[in-house]
Amino acid sequence: MSTTTSHTSEPDGPADGPARPARLIQNESTTEIPVHLLFRDDPHPAPVPLKPAVVARRQGTGEQPRLRRPAPAPKRPVPQVDPELVERPARVLPGAAGVLAGACGAAGGVATSWWAGVLPPLALEALRLPAYAGAGLGPAQWAAYAGAGALGLFGLGGLARGRTGGAWVLGLFGRYRGTVRRSGLLWVNPLLLRRRVDVRLRHWRSEPVPASDGSGVALRVVVLVVWRVRDTARATLGVDDHETYLRECVEAALARVPVEMPGGAMGAGDTAGEALTRLVAADAAPVGLEVFSVQPVRVEYAPEVAAAMHRRRIAALDAQHRASVLTSVVDSVEDTVTRLTVRGLVELDDYERKALVKDLTVAFCAGRGETTP
Repeated sequence: MSTTTSHTSEPDGPADGPARPARLIQNESTTEIPVHLLFRDDPHPAPVPLKPAVVARRQGTGEQPRLRRPAPAPKRPVPQVDPELVERPARVLPGAAGVLAGACGAAGGVATSWWAGVLPPLALEALRLPAYAGAGLGPAQWAAYAGAGALGLFGLGGLARGRTGGAWVLGLFGRYRGTVRRSGLLWVNPLLLRRRVDVRLRHWRSEPVPASDGSGVALRVVVLVVWRVRDTARATLGVDDHETYLRECVEAALARVPVEMPGGAMGAGDTAGEALTRLVAADAAPVGLEVFSVQPVRVEYAPEVAAAMHRRRIAALDAQHRASVLTSVVDSVEDTVTRLTVRGLVELDDYERKALVKDLTVAFCAGRGETTP
């Protein structure tokens, strides 16, 4: 003899009676436990293998799945840049070295011309050089000309002017050779390729960018971004165009962060600005950009929903105004009736009190209607 324990209740009946009715819940199974085990005095009963009491959900039964906690979203991959691509100072010389080299090249050219005897008489008189017949233009003279010209071009061609707030990124045959952040007259190897980078604190006001609020309503947002180039090597060589990359980071952040219309919840604009700043700064840091602030400065509805949302906003403001007026009228009526009765000026029964409240309400509403535009 045995009994059955389950999550469903079955009607009592004789053991040898008709077959049991079908279970009310068809997607659950039961576990049978022998009755003699329930009343045994043996402290160590023999183990009986049990089947699982509840099985998985059956298809087509209409049973709702059990609620589970949402799995945490995987972390977004961080952009990776060549770890060896880090800004370092380049080797440059003061501008006086280039000027001196150019002057030496020019002096070498004049001396070679005097040596070859091709220097004009006026130049001889101006330089106070003795007359010399010259040996003519031979291979030695041409070689001296080439050396003097190369020295002059190399010296004068390497002169560069460094400006405050700007930097030069130098490269040679596609390889990064360093960054020049010095100002004034400098001499830089003329064989190096120079790229000018602005390292000043900059701000960028975007065009209207698509966004949405917490309810999914389409918006157009104009943001103000304050940023600067922190690592010139990564900003120049890590991406094709760091300014375009920054704009795309801002658009991607606006697609993930809801932005509220002005006049909404207090502090909603600051919360959205902090979230945007955090996201954009994290995306732009690997390419050498330092973002200080990303703040929405103008928020408006998208053209396709602007008319409908404007009507909805006006209706909400009107309802809010009506509610505030009604609250003020009710408070005024209550205060008036309370003062009249508490001071004993009038004695009112329920009918008279209702009539007085009605008359005062109509009077206060009419008065507000006359004063309210």
